[in-house]
Amino acid sequence: MRKYIGNRAFYRRLFTVMTPILIQNIITNFVSLLDNIMVGQVGTEPMSGVAIVNQLIFVFNLCIFGGLSGAGIFTAQFYGKNDRQGLRDTFRIKLYISAISIAVFLLLFFVKGSSLISLFLHKGQEQLDLDATLGYGIRYLHVMLIQMIPFALSQVYASTLRETGETVVPMKAGVAAVVVNLLFNYLLIFGKMGFPAMGVTGAAIATVIARFTECLIVVFWTHAHHARNPFMKEVYRSPKVPVRLVKQVTVMGTPLLVNELLWSAGMTTLNQCYSVRGLEVVSALNISTTVADLFFCAFLAMGTTVSIMVGQLLGAGKLEQAVDENRKLIAFAVALSALVGALMAALAPLIPRIYHTTDRVKDLAASLLIVSAAMMPINAFINSSYFTLRSGGKTLITFFFDCVMLWGINIPLAFFLSRYTSIPVVNMYILVEGVNLIKLAVGFWLVKSKRWVNNLVSGS
Repeated sequence: MRKYIGNRAFYRRLFTVMTPILIQNIITNFVSLLDNIMVGQVGTEPMSGVAIVNQLIFVFNLCIFGGLSGAGIFTAQFYGKNDRQGLRDTFRIKLYISAISIAVFLLLFFVKGSSLISLFLHKGQEQLDLDATLGYGIRYLHVMLIQMIPFALSQVYASTLRETGETVVPMKAGVAAVVVNLLFNYLLIFGKMGFPAMGVTGAAIATVIARFTECLIVVFWTHAHHARNPFMKEVYRSPKVPVRLVKQVTVMGTPLLVNELLWSAGMTTLNQCYSVRGLEVVSALNISTTVADLFFCAFLAMGTTVSIMVGQLLGAGKLEQAVDENRKLIAFAVALSALVGALMAALAPLIPRIYHTTDRVKDLAASLLIVSAAMMPINAFINSSYFTLRSGGKTLITFFFDCVMLWGINIPLAFFLSRYTSIPVVNMYILVEGVNLIKLAVGFWLVKSKRWVNNLVSGS
């Protein structure tokens, strides 16, 4: 057991990296839960419309995350090598990736937004108003398009800061953003303190204001602290980046970008399969996902921690130490997630009762939460394995590990069960989630093989 448990210095470094990320994620997701409850007070149809659009925005968000991750692998290792020019170059590449992603998704949502929302609208037992849900969704989407630019820019800066060891500032910016978001949600959804009651449109405007707040904080801090971030000096003086590095990032980053894009689209497709059972399932999934995301912060923060700590060790050429600490990081992630999952299961029957919706929606949400809680330690291991492989540049392997398995196993199973059987949605959810045990076995083998132990910047 000793090889899975670190010493005091190891856990000090772990918590130094993880704690700000975890706090930011907890606060962000807790406020998202409060936002969700606020919209839910307006009615089931508005809540469902917002939930569907957020599924679409989720695809864009993860596309940005995946696109920046390829350059981020080099950022962490350039930092480990103390290569300032390399850091500038990867930062510029991130800007180009973000600009292209924004242009593509703006065009897609402008042209096909209504059609995409309609894919989730199906009659169920509750006989909810599908046309009203579509209208709420369209109004919410049109405003949410504005926040794509500040979101992408803040991710460029925040990801670079995290990869260079500065996790506190992105946390503070995130906390400020969620406080602003919560405040303006209250004012604009319900029309408090003289503001108009705008419902779902008010919720979207509040998100836009919050995104700009976060972006401004992280951008101004980064440029105001050149001593801490010397690589940012003259970063905008030239748009050029080395062709060799662009090729390296493209080769290594494209599988990550495609993976995140297809993975997020895959998760949206899974929810669309579940939605065939009725609009009340969309509402229940919205509640369970929003609540679960708060508890998932534990293993998601550990994934980012793995990528930062292991990536920096690999870049510094400390390969054996990287292997040792990676094993301990994964063990800690699984143990932490088991504890958090037990808490989530205990609270699952209670939290959905807060929502102003039907009893069937509340019961479905509670059942889905219990399933998610049981799967949490398994998903923690899978998530840590993914970030382990990515930290060593094995992005093509991560693509097959993450995305191909989703589209090759989970989605075909969900599609078949939703269209060709009458199995209840909770049982369908259990079966689809259960096949991730295959993914766990594959992840264990890949990590144990040590194929990810690579120093990518030794010759740069």
